[in-house]
Order: sequence, then C-alpha cells, then structure tokens
Amino acid sequence: MRVRTLLTVLIVSVLVLCTGGYFVARYLGENLKIPVSAKSCTVTAGGTVTLDADQLANAATIAAVGIRRKLPERAVVVALATAWQESKIRNLSGGDRDSIGLFQQRPSMGWGTPEQIADQRYASGKFYDKLLKVPGWQDMRVTDAAQAVQVSAHPELYEQWVEKSEILTRALGGSAGQAVACTLPGDPKQQGATAVTALADALKADWGQSGATKATTMDLKPRDAQAGWQYAHWLVARAEEHGVRAVRYAGMEWTAKDGSWSKKKGAAAETVTAEVSP
Repeated sequence: MRVRTLLTVLIVSVLVLCTGGYFVARYLGENLKIPVSAKSCTVTAGGTVTLDADQLANAATIAAVGIRRKLPERAVVVALATAWQESKIRNLSGGDRDSIGLFQQRPSMGWGTPEQIADQRYASGKFYDKLLKVPGWQDMRVTDAAQAVQVSAHPELYEQWVEKSEILTRALGGSAGQAVACTLPGDPKQQGATAVTALADALKADWGQSGATKATTMDLKPRDAQAGWQYAHWLVARAEEHGVRAVRYAGMEWTAKDGSWSKKKGAAAETVTAEVSP
C-alpha cells in the first residue's frame, strides 16, 4: 500500500512539473533568453554561413594565402571545401594515422614535418602547390579537384561544402562589403602594444605586408575597394585572437561588442583601421 502511495505521489509530481513547464514556455517563452555560444561569426555574401571565431580565423588565412598568390577564386573554394571536410576548418593536432592540421596532411606522405604542417600558412601553401599541379583542376567539380589532391577514401564528401565555401570566398575575397561580422563579448586575449604587434606580425605572415602601427591602432592603405574589404574582413576574422575591438573602413565600423557593421563618421574610405583594446 505504501509503495502504491509513493508511486502516485511521484506521478502527480511529474505531471505538475510538466504542466508548469508548458505554461512557462507558452506564456513567458518570448521573454526568456536561452544562452547561446557567446562568440560567433556570421558571413553573408549571396548566402549566410555561421562559424566560430577559430574556424573563421583559419578560413581567413587559407583565403589570404590564395589571394596573395593571385590564384583564382576557384582555388580558394576548393581549399576551403577540403579544410571543411578534413578538419571542420580547425588546426587539429592529430587525426587518422599521422594526419595533422587543417587539411589533415601526413608527414609520412611527404607533406612536410609535423611542425610545418601544424602551421596554417604552410599547410595552405602546400595544398595550393599540389592543386595547381592537377591538370585541368579549374574545370573539375570541386570534389574532384579536392580528391585529386587529397586521395581520400571518401571522394564525394567534399562536394557538400561547396556552397558554404563559395560564400566564404566571396566575403574573404572582398567581393562583398560588410560581409564578415563576429560578436566577441568579454575581455580580449591580448591588449595594447602586445596586441598591435601580434596583429602586425599576423598581417605580415598572411599578406606579406606591414601596416602603420600606433599604440592601439593599425592602419592599412588598400589599392582599391576590393582589397580594402579583404583586409577589413581579415581583421574581423582575426579579432578574437589578436584583441581587435573595432575595424573601420569606407564610412563603416564593426565592433566586437555589437558584432555588426554600422555607419561611422570619420571612417576613411581609403584607409582600413583596426583598433585593439588598450
């Protein structure tokens, strides 16, 4: 009898909780805020892609290496689709057998030393080197071009990332303005002169050029509007790692706090400015 009573109490309690939960969701749901990932990035250029800050930073380097080498957009699309399939655009420390990095390249297969492959710029350059040696790669499907480089056991899987890779390529290639935005609340990883120096070093490594640095800012003089948005979007993509709090270009400003672009008086059309946390 006692067991039956306990079971009855338990069932009633569950029903009360479920009913209460329903009414809370039904009548208060619009005012409730469910926590989401605090640091996220959105890329919008003929479509929308959402990534985290680490993925976007890696994608920006892959694109920059290709653009610096004056490769066609198609090459960047192939590289990004490959990295998406192989590592989800993360610089992995390991993988299948001795695979490493963004493209899961293997030291035992002649891609380089583990230390070299772990460098995103080296890995991207090696991928492009091999892609360019594939006869007719420009006219192949993305998945076929990627497979010619990677020799994967699952050659069709690269194709699923083509649309997202095309969106990233348009945005990071500067074909669309105000296309890369990240929301980065909280304290930055780096601040002040240290952040500016690290940002300048990363710019030199990815783009092969230097910016004009001051205490908490770095200025770049692009050759044209497309190059301006290439740099502006790259700076947003690198903001989490290097403590960038604001990027200004062409009368617009992105801020890490708001996570979006808006009109800004004094944002020069001919200069891209990054501002780090003091």
